[in-house]
Amino acid sequence: MKKAESEAKAMAEASSYGNGETWVRGPLLGKGAFGSVFLANSKKPKSRFHCFPSTMAVKSAEVSLSASLQKEKEVHNNVQGCPFVIHCFGEEITTQENGENMVYNLLFEYASGGTLCGLIEKSGGSGLPESDVKRYSKSILQGLNHVHDCGYVHCDLKPENVLLVSAATGESFVAKIGDLGLARRSEQRKKGRLDYLRGTALYMAPETVIESVQDPKSDIWAFGCVVCEMLTGKSPWDREEELNTEELLGVIGNERVLPKIPSGISKEARDFLKACLVRKPMFRFTAEMLLDHPFLAGVDEPELPAVPSSTWTEADFEHCVSSFSDDDDSTYCSFSEDDEDFGVEFVVSSDDEDFEVEFFVSSDDEAGVVGQKRKRVAFDDDHKFRTVAQSNLKFPTSFVPVGA
Repeated sequence: MKKAESEAKAMAEASSYGNGETWVRGPLLGKGAFGSVFLANSKKPKSRFHCFPSTMAVKSAEVSLSASLQKEKEVHNNVQGCPFVIHCFGEEITTQENGENMVYNLLFEYASGGTLCGLIEKSGGSGLPESDVKRYSKSILQGLNHVHDCGYVHCDLKPENVLLVSAATGESFVAKIGDLGLARRSEQRKKGRLDYLRGTALYMAPETVIESVQDPKSDIWAFGCVVCEMLTGKSPWDREEELNTEELLGVIGNERVLPKIPSGISKEARDFLKACLVRKPMFRFTAEMLLDHPFLAGVDEPELPAVPSSTWTEADFEHCVSSFSDDDDSTYCSFSEDDEDFGVEFVVSSDDEDFEVEFFVSSDDEAGVVGQKRKRVAFDDDHKFRTVAQSNLKFPTSFVPVGA
């Protein structure tokens, strides 16, 4: 009875948040401090010009409570392009069923395998096979290395924030880093610069607890804790007596206490953990160094599924922009397939400081951008198409995600 009531409540919440222009909101997948995550399905999954996959995860919050989600979108804009970081397809505003509040939505790649935390829990406290640990560790490190190269610190790396996406073969899963809502710029890592500690106490590095420092090396400590959990099913701070948060932080900050490196694992695995769980960050390995560690030797690259970022081909866009002339008041370029119009319309007013540009996939899917002094093109965020646009359009352009 309680399960039925819970499911009914979840479905009611989903319907109250509203649907997108091209997708329908499904059941609730999970709920966190900063929003609720729902399954979402495309309205027209077989359309050639559809920009989204048939199934996605949508993270939602009322606009008035969406500051963290909007920050997460900003981070994704700056770290995009890595197959080991969960892909963000964009943002969209929907209206609640009662019409009273607007809802901010982030559209993400769907992780059909759930989280790494769920997988570890299924092991019943015995941990995962070392071969699986190696495979997941390499994927997480590749994602983490990319985040660090982009100038960010994740600040909340833990099994709950590692998502398992189905591989191209469909027979296994690829680990991808998710939940970048607490990520911060790594150049802001000086002592005392943090207004609050970000993350989860169990995965905080000693320098974070003692000196309020969070930098790429702090992520490596958290990664070491995650690897330990994968190998043993338990945290390196596992104790017979349960510790509250204050006691746990006291243990982590105690320079005389070292995290527990498990026995019963290979020598390479022990050395790998020791390289991550070094108290002094200056002696801790970087993500790039760990990728060359013998523990990960011989681990094959996973077969990654294709993630659509846009259904326009480069040829489509070149054909469209080649016919544009800024001497005209407006120009419309269109394609057609199965009676579905698809195109871009440039509308420039006679006053050179006011303009309007529209991008749409069909008559129902339209987004407009209005501004001053610079002509702007609303366009799905994809580096390849930016390059094409900049080489073909005859005026300075800025790019705004569709729906912005």
